[in-house]
Amino acid sequence: MLVIPAVDILSGKCVRLFKGRFDSSTVFSDDPVEAALRWSEMGAEWIHVVDLDGAREGEPRNLEVVSRIVEAVDVPIQFGGGVRSMGVIERLLELGVRRVILGTAALRRPDLVREACSRFGDAIAVSIDAKEGVVATDGWLRLSDRSAVELALEMERMGVRLIIYTDISRDGTLSGANVESIRRMAESVGVPLIASGGVSSIEDILKLKELEPLGVVGVIVGKALYTGAVDLREAIAAARSTTTPRPHRPPSSR
Repeated sequence: MLVIPAVDILSGKCVRLFKGRFDSSTVFSDDPVEAALRWSEMGAEWIHVVDLDGAREGEPRNLEVVSRIVEAVDVPIQFGGGVRSMGVIERLLELGVRRVILGTAALRRPDLVREACSRFGDAIAVSIDAKEGVVATDGWLRLSDRSAVELALEMERMGVRLIIYTDISRDGTLSGANVESIRRMAESVGVPLIASGGVSSIEDILKLKELEPLGVVGVIVGKALYTGAVDLREAIAAARSTTTPRPHRPPSSR
């Protein structure tokens, strides 16, 4: 199972939101490129980049930063945030993004999902972000009337080969991954899943690794890496191993 560090960009800075709320953001770095380089140097095999401004406004706003990240690191980048047209997908792939993530567009433009999957195959993923099992859109600002599982099954029929599933109520909280929700999603669909939201410890990663036979192929980790609650090297080792490594303990503040 892959451990994928997150680099979320808001107003050109690397931040983490609390439960997806834009009014509860914490800046962890003024330079997202520096953050991406750090995770690359620590052994990341993929990096998850999100344009939060783009997700909220409906069109990517930080492509210059994304371009610099792609040029700076040697690992593949998956990118989401405001991707709602074929032109934007093509531009991102031209920049060197390896995997483009469709979120709101999956709900509102299934025709775009179908065409993108037909043209670009594994270079397309769909992000399903849910609160209490209901899909959220527009940078998590609005709740739809669709269940997450229902949308996932529709995306599978559209040809989607990878789903990124986020529990918004856990995201940025360090309260632990919602393993049962992820399990239900994995048992419902026949395509691989990347889990996201609330990962706070190596133990969380090991719990998600137990779902690997159900198709959970990766986990996105954000705030826990930036606060030091999880060490990326140890997390990667845990995801590859069948034994429990000694958990990382952040240095005491005393």
